[in-house]
Amino acid sequence: MTDRQISEVKANPWRDLKQFTAARIAVGRVGASLPTDELLRFGLAHAMARDAVHLPLSVPKLAADLAHCGFESCVVDSRAPDRATYLLRPDLGRELNAESCADIAKLRSGCDLAVVVGDGLSAIAVQRHALPLLRAFSAFAKHGWNLAPVIIARHARVALGDAIGELLRARLVIMLIGERPGLSSPDSLGAYLTYLPRIGRTDAERNCISNIRPEGLPYEAAARKLLWLTEASLRLALTGVALKDESDLTLIEG
Repeated sequence: MTDRQISEVKANPWRDLKQFTAARIAVGRVGASLPTDELLRFGLAHAMARDAVHLPLSVPKLAADLAHCGFESCVVDSRAPDRATYLLRPDLGRELNAESCADIAKLRSGCDLAVVVGDGLSAIAVQRHALPLLRAFSAFAKHGWNLAPVIIARHARVALGDAIGELLRARLVIMLIGERPGLSSPDSLGAYLTYLPRIGRTDAERNCISNIRPEGLPYEAAARKLLWLTEASLRLALTGVALKDESDLTLIEG
């Protein structure tokens, strides 16, 4: 920018607050428009969000990474045959296809906990953050739990975990899934817990931990919340609006 152009940019008096958030605040202006550099940043963020929605999950790499860390896994698919259909038909992402139902039926059932890793609306969130979160969670978790293999689900919506958990006869299912990208967070991972999962469960019957990533809720903090909710759910036999996250109170009292 030339000296004249720089002088025409009107700085926002709230600009010191930018250090505390990735949100687009105090961006300044030039007349009635954004400064050019802010407009370019917005365009880049929008492109990254679109890419996050459309890029597929690298299932072989995720499965290999899980195996390297000692996690057995199984790959399943929803009824959405491809990414385009998945985005247009959310209902298909909530149901398993017939072949996957048969594959899950071959696994051991009657487990305490089943973990499903679904691509959701941001496969890069899953690729980057699912394994680090699982490693942190397993470091805190009790070894007495009967665990199912990690289920990697393609073209998955949150409710797909209900169908998987029901087939596995799991007491609790944890769905790790890529959340809808935002303009400051294209790689946000969510964790959803559902007690006694079965088809037809509603969102009111789940607990959610959102924005899991180094720039949001760090892995260790998310794993501690996930562990607290898991233990409370298995002890009280519930999840959802009846189960309040009081994990922070535990830290304060400790």
